Amino acid sequence: MVALTLITPHSSSSCLQSKPYPLPFASYSNFVIENSTCCISISPVKFSTRRTRFTILSAATKPAKSPAEEEWKTKREVLLEKKVRSVDVKEALGLQKENSFVILDVRPEAEFKEGHPPGAINVQIYRLIKEWTAWDIARRVAFAFFGIFAGTEENPEFLQIVESKLDKTSKIIVACSSGGTMKPTQNLPEGQQSRSLIAAYLLVLNGYKNVFHLEGGLYQWFKEDLPIEAEE
Repeated sequence: MVALTLITPHSSSSCLQSKPYPLPFASYSNFVIENSTCCISISPVKFSTRRTRFTILSAATKPAKSPAEEEWKTKREVLLEKKVRSVDVKEALGLQKENSFVILDVRPEAEFKEGHPPGAINVQIYRLIKEWTAWDIARRVAFAFFGIFAGTEENPEFLQIVESKLDKTSKIIVACSSGGTMKPTQNLPEGQQSRSLIAAYLLVLNGYKNVFHLEGGLYQWFKEDLPIEAEE
């Protein structure tokens, strides 16, 4: 059982109420990090019954939704409309060698340094939370509450860095760890979102014309023992 005091940007202290909600912790996590319209900071309050109640201490307005936070259904429709094609790892290697395609690895820099396709460019689409606004502090608290002490956020410089390395006519294969898919299956009728598909969506929205997606991700690249290089 969790007791929440909800504070929206228009709430006043005179109308705040704390109510118990029988939310599972996973749902509570999603509420805090993804679905909240307000920013929260939580504090445990012990009862004599040894149960714990969580109440809001402060609030701040969540930043406006970015394109990367758009619903997957909308992203998928745009990717299909823009004819973003998924390629398997062996086709990607051939395109890289014979057709001047560039593999854009959007994983975190540390993962990229551990191993990546030769010639790949790394621009991480998500990064560790850097700022200390009320919203960022609340997210850190939410992550830490579930034992995650390296919470991430969308990299606001992603497109700017990509544009400094690749012009709008570049032929790009976007890759991440898992790859995701736009192909429907019985269990996933709209496919499965991934970091590389989110990155591909941002690229086509911003005028890139030749964007491909690595099906199976770099996990499959490594599994099939294709060429890799690492950095110190």
